[in-house]
Amino acid sequence: MLYLSEILIEHHELKEFEELIELIKQQTEERFFRMDVIPPFPDTPENWEDRLEAAFY
Repeated sequence: MLYLSEILIEHHELKEFEELIELIKQQTEERFFRMDVIPPFPDTPENWEDRLEAAFY
């Protein structure tokens, strides 16, 4: 299972929400994705959960 918190911990270089989207698109080999934290970026949109889920699938 892929956890959002693990991605954020492992990739300190991320500065924007769109960078997170691109990274999640690259992680699609995992079967499940759990959004266990809110992305800490100033540009994180209100619909961040929908956008991350769409990027994963």
